[in-house]
Amino acid sequence: MLTILPVKGLPDITKGDNIGKLIVSRLKGEGESILQGDIVVVSQKIVSKAEGRMVSLKGVKPSPFALEIAKETEKDPRHVEMILRESKKIIRMKNGHLITETRHGFVCANAGIDMSNVGRSGDSVTLLPLDPDKSAGSVRSSIRHQTGQDVPTIITDTFGRAWRIGQVNFAIGVSGLKPIRDYRGSKDMYNSVLHVTEIAIADELASAAELVMNKADKVPVAIVRGYRFRKGNGTGRELIRPEEFDLFR
Repeated sequence: MLTILPVKGLPDITKGDNIGKLIVSRLKGEGESILQGDIVVVSQKIVSKAEGRMVSLKGVKPSPFALEIAKETEKDPRHVEMILRESKKIIRMKNGHLITETRHGFVCANAGIDMSNVGRSGDSVTLLPLDPDKSAGSVRSSIRHQTGQDVPTIITDTFGRAWRIGQVNFAIGVSGLKPIRDYRGSKDMYNSVLHVTEIAIADELASAAELVMNKADKVPVAIVRGYRFRKGNGTGRELIRPEEFDLFR
C-alpha cells in the first residue's frame, strides 16, 4: 500500500533551523516516526529559509536592463533584478511571463524566485537553494542522525510546463535514490523492446507528495511510504534535459 503522510505543525522556518530535526520532532508529536523505506519530500521554500536564501527587495537596486524588462512584463523592477542575478539566460519573455534558465540549469518562471509564503512584510523573496542536492543530503543526514534510519530525501519546487496547463511539483534536489527508472532495452508486456522510456521517479514522487503539501495549510513536508525505489547516489541534476536535446529551446 502506498501512503502519503503530511507532516503538520512545523513552525515558521528561520535561518539556521535544522529541518531534519524539526521533521522528526513533529512526526513524534503526531505519534509517527520515520521508518526504513520512507521517502522524505521537502518544499524548497523552507529549505531556502533555513539556508538564509531570502532577500529583502528594499535593498535591491534595479539595473537599466531590469527596468526595461519590468516595463515589458509589468513586474516589480527589483524582482526582475533578482531574477536576472539568479539566471544564466532568458529563455522566453511574453505576455508578462519571464522564463529563465537558472544557474543550476532549471528552466522555470522567474528563476524560481518566489514571493508567496515568505513573510508578512510583502517585500521579501526566497531564492532557490545554492545546491539543492546538497540540501537534500543535509536533511537526509540530519534525519539519519536523529533516528538511525537512512531514508531518501527530495527537495521540490512548483514549476509550470510548456505543453500542459497548471503547475506540479518537481524534484530539484535528490539524495539517496535513483531519480530515473530507465526501461530502455527492456521489453513491454507484448515482448516489444522499449527504446525511449525513462520514468522520472523523483518528479513523480514530488508531485504525489504535493497532494498533501497544501501551501495554505502550512504543510511543507510529506512522507511517502510503501514505494519501492532504487537506492543510489542520484541527483536532481540528472533530471535536467541537456539543451541540445531540448525541443523547446
